[in-house]
Amino acid sequence: MAKYTSGRQVGGGYYWNASNWEVEVVSAEGGKLRGGAEARYVKVPFPALFVIVPLLGALFLMFMPFIGFALFAYAVAKKMASAFTKSATELASTVQPGGFATGNAYFTGKPGEEKEGAAEAPKAGELEQIEREIAERKADRK
Repeated sequence: MAKYTSGRQVGGGYYWNASNWEVEVVSAEGGKLRGGAEARYVKVPFPALFVIVPLLGALFLMFMPFIGFALFAYAVAKKMASAFTKSATELASTVQPGGFATGNAYFTGKPGEEKEGAAEAPKAGELEQIEREIAERKADRK
């Protein structure tokens, strides 16, 4: 029996992939075999399909309950393990750095905190004087 790899141009016929237990049908004109780089095919004569295909079906029926039990056991074990452990993302989502609150802007610092060398706010009289100076400078430019 000749062995073929996936992606190879082959003539028409029936090709069996032993790695995933599939029979691929290639038309009489020929075509390329599907599958990953590791897929290996064997050309099977048509009468042999009458033995291979029912055998594959029977094996599937015999092992299907075991596959179901294994998947159920895996799901239960995963659920039990998650009950005793937390993932890092769940833990990180509950931790907030310092006094951070979502949606607040912290451009002026924390309440009660004053910056070193910060000048006092100008008083109302000083603001009026500054406004007059600005108005005079604008008038001089015109």
